Amino acid sequence: MRRSGIRLLAAAVGGALVLAGCGGDGESHARPAPDGLTARGAPQKAVPQGRGSKVPDDFNGDGARDLVLDDLAHRGHGDDPGIGVVYGTRAGLSPGTRQLLTARANGARTKGELPAAFESEAACDLDADGFTDLVVSTDPPYDGQGQPPVPLQLLFGSPKGLTGKAVKLRVPARARLGNDWPDQPVCGDFDGDGAQDLVLHASGAHLTFLRGPFTRAGGPRAAAAPLTAPGNELVTGGPAVDVNRDGYDDLAVRAEAGASRGSLVLGGPKGPSRTGALLPAGTDTAFGTFRGGRAVDAALPGPRGIALRYDVPGTARATLAVRDASVRTGDFDGDGRSELVVTGGRPGEVWLYRGRAQGLAARATATLAPTGGGEGLQVLKVADFDGDRRADVVVRTSTGRGTDRVEVYRGVRSDALVERKPSLTFSTTLFANR
Repeated sequence: MRRSGIRLLAAAVGGALVLAGCGGDGESHARPAPDGLTARGAPQKAVPQGRGSKVPDDFNGDGARDLVLDDLAHRGHGDDPGIGVVYGTRAGLSPGTRQLLTARANGARTKGELPAAFESEAACDLDADGFTDLVVSTDPPYDGQGQPPVPLQLLFGSPKGLTGKAVKLRVPARARLGNDWPDQPVCGDFDGDGAQDLVLHASGAHLTFLRGPFTRAGGPRAAAAPLTAPGNELVTGGPAVDVNRDGYDDLAVRAEAGASRGSLVLGGPKGPSRTGALLPAGTDTAFGTFRGGRAVDAALPGPRGIALRYDVPGTARATLAVRDASVRTGDFDGDGRSELVVTGGRPGEVWLYRGRAQGLAARATATLAPTGGGEGLQVLKVADFDGDRRADVVVRTSTGRGTDRVEVYRGVRSDALVERKPSLTFSTTLFANR
């Protein structure tokens, strides 16, 4: 099965851009004492039962953001252990409250076979019940003849989190085109009706648009013929963003995988059907509000540096001289401006560029150098996990010996942007013991 190598990072709720540091459900944001700073061998706890919320990535609906982990550390050369979920609390992530999702326990069969691959692709509330759902990519059997089966499955959130068996996403025949895999799912409200939709890859210059909400059997509310687009390589990795602030979420696409030029596809009553601004060639895309206000800005890293576009599709531009980087955005100090998080500038380091009224700082404002960093350093997520309306950053360092180290650094209201030491440290080997 083909996989997109292009990611989009942003947070969108109800069609409006939301800074990654602006979480919570309107309750008090006082920070309770954390559940232990280091979670080595943390015992497993029951998932707290919630009543539903509008917080992103909240699978049990308790108002706290949860963390999804793929590529869990494990010894040996066997299959990937599965998908790990660390549940959140008002104090932040709690590694003791976790779930392991596997193809054997949670996957749906295709032609009697369980999938071998089982990886998270997107998360949003597809059935509009207040609990975030998980879109999972699998590898159903396919002999190479005709249209391949739909490789995506849905795990629905509930008061107990992600439980039970997944269901296969149903893509009506009229919504498919050609023999490409219908994958690369992107969540968003593209038709402005308040429900989360899904957009998938289709053959040629087309996209499959599935209108939400979705049934518990995996079917969309409606689906029409594939939409024509300036590209069908979807920029994945996060929800869509309402770039032009018209109440409809928009998409970023590229003509082909890799560092090719891209375009915005603008949402509307008929879904993402209009071509918007052209985007420079890049391997990654992140949207934010680097200068504050409502204007949406973009950072697009590529082989020549990170291209910055302010107030897309505005003419204000800049470049950061960091080649072949990965980028994320979040408001770490709570001032209403997004910071840019960059990896790839130097092995073992994460660089943070402060958002300012005149645009991003030209040089890194703060540097994180997690313990044991190096070529195996990843930024897993930038989001508000403790409800203080400031973004936190989750980084992972792989040791290459079947172990890893995950650290959470909290955002702070100072020039430092994040705390010097992690507030939480754990290893994904926790999931090996459930």
